[in-house]
Amino acid sequence: MIPRIHQQGSNTLGLLHYLYGRGTHEEHIDPHLVASFDGMAPDPGRDPSVTKKDLQYLLDQPLSLLAADQRPDQHVWHCSVRAAPDDPILSDEQWAGIARRMVTATGIDPGDGAGCRWAAVRHADDHIHIIATLVREDGRRPNHHRSGKRAQAECRLIEKELGLHQVAPGDGTAAKRATSAERHKAERQGRERTAREELRESVRRAVAGATGEEEFFDRLAAAGLLIRKRIAPSGDLLGYKVALPEDRNKDGEPVFYAGSTLAPDLSLPRIRERWALPAEAAALADSSGPEQPALPSVTGPAFARRRATAATWQALLLIDHGDDGTAAAQIAAAGEILDALAKTSAAHTRAELREAAFAFERASRSHIKAVRGHDRALRQAARDLVHSGPALGRGEDGATTAMLIDMAFFLASAAANWHAKKHHSQQAATAQQAAEHLRAAYQAAAAESMAVLRQRGHRLTPRVRQRQAGLLQQVLPELAEQVLAEGGWSALAATLDDALRAGYDPAALLSEAARRRELDSADSISDVLVWRLRRSAHLPALPESLHDALARRNRRTPSPAPTTPAVASAVNDSSRWR
Repeated sequence: MIPRIHQQGSNTLGLLHYLYGRGTHEEHIDPHLVASFDGMAPDPGRDPSVTKKDLQYLLDQPLSLLAADQRPDQHVWHCSVRAAPDDPILSDEQWAGIARRMVTATGIDPGDGAGCRWAAVRHADDHIHIIATLVREDGRRPNHHRSGKRAQAECRLIEKELGLHQVAPGDGTAAKRATSAERHKAERQGRERTAREELRESVRRAVAGATGEEEFFDRLAAAGLLIRKRIAPSGDLLGYKVALPEDRNKDGEPVFYAGSTLAPDLSLPRIRERWALPAEAAALADSSGPEQPALPSVTGPAFARRRATAATWQALLLIDHGDDGTAAAQIAAAGEILDALAKTSAAHTRAELREAAFAFERASRSHIKAVRGHDRALRQAARDLVHSGPALGRGEDGATTAMLIDMAFFLASAAANWHAKKHHSQQAATAQQAAEHLRAAYQAAAAESMAVLRQRGHRLTPRVRQRQAGLLQQVLPELAEQVLAEGGWSALAATLDDALRAGYDPAALLSEAARRRELDSADSISDVLVWRLRRSAHLPALPESLHDALARRNRRTPSPAPTTPAVASAVNDSSRWR
C-alpha cells in the first residue's frame, strides 16, 4: 500500500472537481465519499441534491476563523493511498477505516476533537484520495510535519493487519517518484518513461566512468540534453539542470530538472565526490610503489569487457570481506558498470541490460556512506566500456560480453545479500530485480559463444573428455554429478583442455574458481566455471581459430578453404546450431 502526500494547493474546489470528475482518461468510476471528519459530510457523487461547492464550503469553514492576512496561501492538503495490484478489492468500509488512520497518523485529525476538516473520496477500486483544510477547528495549524514518513509507517501496519502485499520500508534515499501529471504527460506523448526517468538514466550514463566536470557535461550535451548551469558571482559552478528538448510546458519552454531532484546522488556536489580521492585512498594507492606499471590503454570492446570482468571479480571480494564504507562504494560503482554496459550493449541484450541498470539504480544508494577512492577500479572499468564503443554482440565481443554479464549477475546478487544483512529492504529487492534481468541478458549474450565452445568440447577425444571428468570429480566431488549432467559440461571440458595447453594447472584453476565465490544461484554451474577459468587463465573468451571462423561466417561472405582440420570442424560445427 503506497501513500503519497501531494503538493499543497490553494484551490479546494478545483481539487474536488478532479476527484469527482471523469479523470483524464475516463478512469474515474463512481466517485463517492467513503469517510469524512464528522461522518456526515455531503457527498456530491451520490446525492444529486448536493454540489461540490457545498462540500468545499464545509471543508473550508475553519478559514473564516482567521483574519484574511492570517490565512495560509496553500491550505489544501491532499493525500492518495493506493493498494498493490495483487491486493484484494477492499470495501468502502475498509477504505474508510484506512482514511481515518491516515489522518490520525499524519496529524491532520489526531483525535483531540479539534482537528482539520477532511473528506476521503474513492473513484477507483484500488485507491482513495483524502482532501483536508490545513486549519484546525480551533483556528490553529495542524502539526503535520514529516507526514509522508508517518503515512508510510501507518501503511506498513495496515498491510500486516489486513493481510495485504507488504511493501519494503524505505529509508529516504530513493529518487523522487514521477508525479501523476508527469506520467500522464508521458502517456499522451507516447513515451515509455517520464521525462524525469529518462533524464535520470541519461545523467547516470553520463556520470559512468567520467573523470571530471568537462567530460560529464560533454557527455550530457552529446546525449542531446539541454543544460543550464548555476554559476556563483565568483564564477564557481554551483549546480546544473537538464531538460529533454521535446519536453515543454504550456508556454513552450523546456522543463528543467536539477540533478538533485533526479536522484540524491546526482547533485553536483555528490557527483564530485566520485572524482575526489580521499587521503586514505591516495595513501593506499601510493603504497604500491612508483614502479608499478600503468594499465594498458583500451583497444576495443572485448579488451574493455575482459578488464571490467576482472574489476568486478575484485569488487565481489571487497563486498564480501571489506568494511561497510568500502562495500558501499563498490555497490555504487557497480551501478556505473551496469549503466556503461547498457549504453554499449548489442541490440539483443540492450533491453534487459537497460532494465538491470534501471533497477539497480535504487540499490546503489543507502545511508552507509561510500568511501570513495577504493572504487577506482570499477569506475575505470566503466570508463573503459564507454570509450571502447559498442560491442558487436558476436565473436570475441559477444563472448566477453557474456563473461562480464555473468560476473555482473553475481555482483548484483552480492549487493542484494549485503543490503539484506543491513536490513535495506528496498535496495535488496531492487538488486535482486537487477540480477534477474542480468540472468536474462546473459542467456541472450552467451547463446552463440557457449554453443561454439560446447561443439569444441564434443570434438575432444573420449580419452581427453574422460580425463577432464576425472579431474572434475577429484576437485569438486560434491558438484561433479550435477555439472556432468549439464549441457555446458562439454564447454567446461574444452576450457580445461585450453588451460592445460596454455601451461596452467587445471586442477588449481578449477579449485580456485569454485572456492572464491558461491555457485548456488547459478542456472548453469558449468557456464560460470567456464568464464571464471577463461578469465583466470587469461584465455580468449573464444579460442582464436573458432573466433576467426565465426567472424567469417557472420560477415556472410564466402569463407576461404580451411587450412586445418580444426578450423574446418569449427566452421561445420558452428553452422549446425545457427
